Amino acid sequence: MAEKKNILTYEGLKKLEEELQDLKVVQRREIAQKIKEAREQGDLSENAEYDAAKDEQRDIEARIEQIEQILKNAEVVLDEEIDYDKISIGCVVRVLDLEYGEEEEYKLVGSSEASSLQNKISNESPIGRALIGAEVGDVVDVEAPAGVLQYKVLSIHRAG
Repeated sequence: MAEKKNILTYEGLKKLEEELQDLKVVQRREIAQKIKEAREQGDLSENAEYDAAKDEQRDIEARIEQIEQILKNAEVVLDEEIDYDKISIGCVVRVLDLEYGEEEEYKLVGSSEASSLQNKISNESPIGRALIGAEVGDVVDVEAPAGVLQYKVLSIHRAG
């Protein structure tokens, strides 16, 4: 079975590469120092600082492995390749929620970049799937747990 491609915007790729560099260079060194200092305190069986540092080290190594896996299977969507006539990954889209009459703006990204706090929605989310390929003026139906939601596409533009 082929591994799933991780679709990333160029911005998302850079962010992951920077995080990976920080984890490998800065945080690994810091955690090694914490472990060394905790070891110097003596008995490791009752040393909370040592246990906490080892837990943190495990978390850092797991995140490094996760990022490396994402990057290994990354497919980058470049700004110049985006067609702003239709919604695709990398676009910022303004929609009107037809039920509540509220406008919302989302940036469509791959699943590894999605962040509801930053209004970045995944192409794999219900709303993302419904919006892909839509054009300005289209009304899309989104299958949600609460029922079918309808959004009218108001604009499609470049991020930033």
